[in-house]
Amino acid sequence: MKIKMLITQSLIIILAVVLVGGLLLAGCKSKKAGNLPPESNVIHPAWSKNAVIYEVNVRQYTPEGTFKAFEEHLPRLKELGIDIIWLMPIHPIGEKNRKGSLGSYYSVQDYTAVNSEYGTFEDFKELVDKAHSMGMYVILDWVANHTAWDHAWVEDHPDWYTRDENGEMIAPFDWTDVAELDYDNDAMRTAMIDAMKFWITEADIDGYRCDVAGEVPVEFWNQTRAELDQIKAVFMLAEAEEVEHHTSAFDMSYAWEFHHLMNDVAQGKKNVTDIDAYFAKHDKQFPKDAYRMHFITNHDENSWNGTEYERMGDAAGTFAVLSYTLPGMPLIYTGQEAAFNRRLEFFEKDSVDWGDYPLSEFYQKLGQLRKENPALWSGIEGGKMKRLKTSDDESVYAFLRRNGNNAVLVIANLSDMPREMTLKFRGKEKDLKDWFTEEIIQIKPDQMFSLAPWEYRIFVSEQE
Repeated sequence: MKIKMLITQSLIIILAVVLVGGLLLAGCKSKKAGNLPPESNVIHPAWSKNAVIYEVNVRQYTPEGTFKAFEEHLPRLKELGIDIIWLMPIHPIGEKNRKGSLGSYYSVQDYTAVNSEYGTFEDFKELVDKAHSMGMYVILDWVANHTAWDHAWVEDHPDWYTRDENGEMIAPFDWTDVAELDYDNDAMRTAMIDAMKFWITEADIDGYRCDVAGEVPVEFWNQTRAELDQIKAVFMLAEAEEVEHHTSAFDMSYAWEFHHLMNDVAQGKKNVTDIDAYFAKHDKQFPKDAYRMHFITNHDENSWNGTEYERMGDAAGTFAVLSYTLPGMPLIYTGQEAAFNRRLEFFEKDSVDWGDYPLSEFYQKLGQLRKENPALWSGIEGGKMKRLKTSDDESVYAFLRRNGNNAVLVIANLSDMPREMTLKFRGKEKDLKDWFTEEIIQIKPDQMFSLAPWEYRIFVSEQE
């Protein structure tokens, strides 16, 4: 799928920045008192409000699989519009009960060391410094729920691990290469927080993506965030989808439910009405300032459930646009900008085939859109999403986000069939800019659109 197709096929997301003068959109309802979402006490780092996050699989990123080799890609990622570099676990990998020849990144043998296959600790610090010098931030993948079986704690502190009825250490789920930690042990909790502090004080990282965060007590995460913030303002991402994580601990969580919904819509199992139901529920559950991470792929999806093209087919580009324009923060995974369409091996060396980065321009334009339009920023910094009525609300998803004079309107044909529809609103004609073509187009009340399968289009209003 080439960028040219994605842009020309641009009609399903009419990110139409609607009305500087304020078009009153039909069908918008106000929330009743007493039905408000919970509050969040998390103070987001200022730099995160319009950020794009990028997941780096160091092992597979380059043939060398090193920090130094990845560092060469930083200028390209900066141009792509990336702000937060999330590095999958960089620690030494356990050898006991190892899966495959190289093992799982999430089987941590030492919390305060780097995997020698990736380089040295100094190499890592140079990578962080280089990212910072380019205005980017670095977060580490942190595995707090379990360690490798040959982690020093297994021998030195066996009481730090969960036991079965026979007194034996256990592996969580079917993860036989790791041993589960016992969070009833306060000494272990202290050691874990100290290890997380280490990377901030010694390498100046900017936060963490916390693996299986829901398997670790929320109280631990609350304490951790408070202590880390005393060192520097950090950004915390939970691999979970729990409202309570946003109360005091995490800036952002995975929008897993919406990810699965996107897959189902792409496969014809669900439609736009299911998306409406999802957001009606979501907006009552989560704090207004909770960042939700939207993604069409990540390391788990790619390796275990299939590439975005396997799961979404021709709709992959359309849902990538939605990930950038819906309330939340977009994620790009290793290889996504290259239209990489192969499942990466998880326990073996398996480098990405980058080609000529065919989707770079596409993601650059989306990154620029997010940076330049406050309506699309995260949490309370961005504009609230308002659904726009169309004559085909089962297949066409149209919404408006507005922040002050800045507005973005999105219309997307979320079906594999051509659709003709009218966009319904009250007000005067508005001149809006097509984001991809930069053509100024006059949008009228009851405007008719003919949309190809999975077609999207983005329009923005001129800011005053």
